[in-house]
Amino acid sequence: MEHSLNIVLIEPEIPQNTGNIARTCAATGARLHLVGPMGFHITDKQVKRAGLDYWDKLDITFYDSTEEFFEKNKGGTFYYFSTKAEQAHSDVEYPNNCYLVFGKETKGLPEELLKANHDWCVRMPMRGIIRSLNLSNAVAIGTYEVLRQWDYPELVQKGKLHNLEW
Repeated sequence: MEHSLNIVLIEPEIPQNTGNIARTCAATGARLHLVGPMGFHITDKQVKRAGLDYWDKLDITFYDSTEEFFEKNKGGTFYYFSTKAEQAHSDVEYPNNCYLVFGKETKGLPEELLKANHDWCVRMPMRGIIRSLNLSNAVAIGTYEVLRQWDYPELVQKGKLHNLEW
């Protein structure tokens, strides 16, 4: 069975984070959904630099608003990543074609969205002395947890050393 994973960024603000996330999506085959308004233009040099030369390997869709995103993806299974959630991201079984939804760097996801979807909210455990993880790190952790549960479908799982001399 072919697996599909969707990464959703609602109103991302920092171009370097989005570039790093784009690279994670290219490396894992996850689809990237960028929901505006964004705090930058996708042509910004910082975004391109962070994503390196992987932009052509992305399945990426742009939306003008959160409303447009949810309208065009009706029927999806959404998991909302937030420091305000009660259950750990690793305590959830993620189905095929699910959406991992992340909010903007400065505010996270809107509280009304979290309240309306309480049972679908997850968090990454961390010490209480910091506000949150960096967005690109949080996306990578969430992405690889889902892929680990799915036994890393379609990913190369073993590397090979070249010219190894002892």
